[in-house]
Amino acid sequence: MKALSQRRRHPLAAIALLLMGLLLTGGIYAVASNANEAKAQTTFSASDIEEGEKLFVANCATCHGMGAAGTEDGPSLVGVGAAAVDFQVGTGRMPLQMQGPQALQKPVQFTDEQIRQMSAYVASLGAGPAIPGEEELDLEGADPAAGGELFRVNCAMCHNAAAAGGALTRGKFAPALEGVTDKHIYEAMITGPQNMPVFSDANITPEGKQDIIAFLNIIEEQGSPGGADLGSLGPVSEGLFIWVAGLGVIIAFTVWLTSRSS
Repeated sequence: MKALSQRRRHPLAAIALLLMGLLLTGGIYAVASNANEAKAQTTFSASDIEEGEKLFVANCATCHGMGAAGTEDGPSLVGVGAAAVDFQVGTGRMPLQMQGPQALQKPVQFTDEQIRQMSAYVASLGAGPAIPGEEELDLEGADPAAGGELFRVNCAMCHNAAAAGGALTRGKFAPALEGVTDKHIYEAMITGPQNMPVFSDANITPEGKQDIIAFLNIIEEQGSPGGADLGSLGPVSEGLFIWVAGLGVIIAFTVWLTSRSS
């Protein structure tokens, strides 16, 4: 017992305990992160990965490098997950048309099967967010009112309160969300494309993400019940319209009066 007591009081014991605590904390965090990323993971076959690698080498390796390790023209894709590929390629942003402040949306260049195969290949390179499945995209019990609150707190500062998009710095912009599919909205939240931050399940729960999507669907279905939306920019565009239209009416009335007096 005396020898055991002496070992417990060893000056390196505190350091050893600290290291053990750090290793345990890191291990728990890694397990939790992997479990979160593996959620709704689509099972890809070896054939999907093989075909996806061929498509990647032919269409993406020029910028992202062989093995998707990245180059000076494109970032590494190791660990971005299948959801990032499905979003970027599925919305036509990739392959990149031209270098610029951000990737612009354009017609999709690949079929759904090819996109799935490329997603499978990138997913095989490292754990990352998976393509959301039916469970994540089920809006049966979603609350649009709660989604509107979450959207205004987390998204409206860039995308506008009416999801009409807005300008950012240095030529960048937050796109309008009209016409974007539920799957791509969910993927954008979990992958953080372009200038958008990542909203993990710790930031916004899966239920919260569903609420946001339900809110966006509602405002898109409603359109603009008050008439012309004028870009959904609120008092700025409305005030400018009134100023220009009012000034035009005053000028026209002045011209009419002077022509009658002459």
